[in-house]
Amino acid sequence: MKLISWNVNGLRAAINKGFEDFFKKINADIFCIQETKMQEDQIDDNMRRIFKEYNMYWNSAIKKGYSGTAIFSKNKPINVTYGIGISEHDNEGRVITLEFEKFYMVNIYTPNAKRELERLDYRMIWEDEMRKYLLNLNKTKPVIICGDLNVAHKEIDLKNPKSNRGNAGFTDEERGKMTELIEAGFTDTFRYLYPDKTDSYSWWSYMGKAREKNVGWRIDYFIVSNEIAKNIKDAKIYPEIFGSDHCPVGLEIDL
Repeated sequence: MKLISWNVNGLRAAINKGFEDFFKKINADIFCIQETKMQEDQIDDNMRRIFKEYNMYWNSAIKKGYSGTAIFSKNKPINVTYGIGISEHDNEGRVITLEFEKFYMVNIYTPNAKRELERLDYRMIWEDEMRKYLLNLNKTKPVIICGDLNVAHKEIDLKNPKSNRGNAGFTDEERGKMTELIEAGFTDTFRYLYPDKTDSYSWWSYMGKAREKNVGWRIDYFIVSNEIAKNIKDAKIYPEIFGSDHCPVGLEIDL
């Protein structure tokens, strides 16, 4: 089973920058995107053509042009859930859960703590509620989590850890919450296979030719329940794919 996750930083913009070529070439079983920046009523005929082989699920923010997630799945799920059932966390279209026979697929776009860390306190609340939600799912069947989780977990996960410590995405608080999630029974699939691999990033600033110089961060993940970690076949990052400030990441797993 081939799974892809990509923060497209605006789906309509990404479609004009080669999204369709990658989408068709990769031929994923499940393709998750974050930061759609659109409402479901803005789906046009071109999008319907691109995604015609897939079942489509959209969760849009109330605020137009902001946040939003979507999942495209070849197989129809048993059940679909939007958000995590807590109103204060469910207004920005950040979570979609598909339930399949053998696993849950959870697509997440984690809130950014922002400059000056103005949203860090909210982010901590979000992290705790999200972890509870995932652990509750995990009681029933294994969970596959993907998305832009807006944190570089370890120093190996960004180019300049010393100068970025304390900045949004690399605060001790955010990194600690990722550690809590992992220690609660989950596996970072990329580090499971490539624990020491350096210079492997999924996001680059638009400033200072960061992508050209590969001065990046790994903040996009596939994370799975520990019990299915043994089924991981490959975990991939696709830095050669443009169209967003993020690149796609992938997981191949047998379930």
